[in-house]
Amino acid sequence: MSSEPRDPPGEAATAEAASHLRDFPVVVRLPIHWGEMDAFGHLNNVVYFRFFETARIHYFERCGFMATYQEDRVGAILHSTSCRFRRPLHFPDSVLVGTRVQALGEDRFTMAYRVVSVAQRAVAADGTGLIVSFDYVNRTKVPLPLAVRQAILAIEPDLGGKGADPY
Repeated sequence: MSSEPRDPPGEAATAEAASHLRDFPVVVRLPIHWGEMDAFGHLNNVVYFRFFETARIHYFERCGFMATYQEDRVGAILHSTSCRFRRPLHFPDSVLVGTRVQALGEDRFTMAYRVVSVAQRAVAADGTGLIVSFDYVNRTKVPLPLAVRQAILAIEPDLGGKGADPY
């Protein structure tokens, strides 16, 4: 057995993995670290939720939700989240994590997440998160800031006619 590290998958593997994320406008690439493995030899389940969080924050930066928090303390709060684990992940590998808004309400929206293994070129997990617009000064939910809503609709052009106001 060689002690040489395996070569990471190349551009073809990355492109094939990315093909599973065509409907996700925000995609980030993240490494799997050795220390994230659990006693059963695969990626610990909690790490998937960190992947979702990282992709979610990238989406918030893109739609301006991070800026509204900095300006007037109206930001996002995670109401609930779920994950459907589809295949185990292992070190060494990296993942592509996609996120999108699949439903938009007055004061909340549902995000979909997908984690794709570059090495396996396959979907490893799908998840959702319910995000609520929250006034951190008055500690109450509030309508989505108009600029955030408009940015989401610009990022997700197909969302305007479907998935709107399901709540």
